[in-house]
Amino acid sequence: MLTLREMTEKYKYLFGPVPSRRLGRSLGIDLIPFKTCSYNCVYCQLGQTTHQTVEREEYVPSEEVLRELEQKLQENVEIDFLTFSGSGEPTLHSGIGRIISELKKITSLPIAVLTNGSLLFEKEVRKDLLKADVILPTLSSVNPESFQQIHRPHPGLQLEKIIQGMIALRKEFKGEIWLEVFLVQGINDTEEEMKALKKLIEKIAPEKIQLNTSVRIPAEEYSLTVPEDKMERLAELLGEKAEVISESSHLTSAYQKADEQEILNYLKRRPGTLQDICQGLGVHPDQALKYLNQLLEKGKISLRVWQNQKEYYLKK
Repeated sequence: MLTLREMTEKYKYLFGPVPSRRLGRSLGIDLIPFKTCSYNCVYCQLGQTTHQTVEREEYVPSEEVLRELEQKLQENVEIDFLTFSGSGEPTLHSGIGRIISELKKITSLPIAVLTNGSLLFEKEVRKDLLKADVILPTLSSVNPESFQQIHRPHPGLQLEKIIQGMIALRKEFKGEIWLEVFLVQGINDTEEEMKALKKLIEKIAPEKIQLNTSVRIPAEEYSLTVPEDKMERLAELLGEKAEVISESSHLTSAYQKADEQEILNYLKRRPGTLQDICQGLGVHPDQALKYLNQLLEKGKISLRVWQNQKEYYLKK
């Protein structure tokens, strides 16, 4: 039986558009139950992985996802990318290839897939992603010890196979690859790490190399943010394709109306600051703050402070 929240949600599998530091205004497509993933990354803003797996299934109904997308695309909403992301690793969904193919028939908006890259060694996974426009895999280290410390992968995964999967993707995929290197202070933020990584990245040949670090509360408090000036120096070691991902500056000039449920739906997929929520939903700060305070009073959401930022999150 559906919960009251599920019955009142307009969209169960979509969220946003949300402000993405890499993709602008991103309409999220969430194919995976909360924290179902092949990794248990120390930096994940959603917290610890509760269902760690490498088994592909149709975790949510593909037809329902497509129905919601058709409905959403009829709304007058500014979108830069349709992005497969959300509560877990999207390539675990066995129907992602079909959903991408059907999307291509109904929209010209670019399609992005945010993936940890762990399953790209499977030929069927690579085939499913071939019609996307941009694939954004993560590879933070070629050092097995550092890789293990950061990503804490499923026991069935091996770093060498993951790397070979990314190299194979480059040979088959005609779109762009934007490789994310997620930096964690004290683990992989050294020149030695970057120099070793550079040799491997040359084989993957991504169009972009994007250095990232924690800007929201991570799963583990020791997943410390790397200062931007240090990230810039490390980016130089990776060559001209490397860039540091900075805070989003995509601001809305035309405000829309929102309600409590829309804010709850946003926070269901990701925690957010007041600025994140305003940018993602296109609402005025005064309106958003009114509903956030009401939700706090009702005990439906909580507030925490990290690195001097107030961040709202949904109570589970």
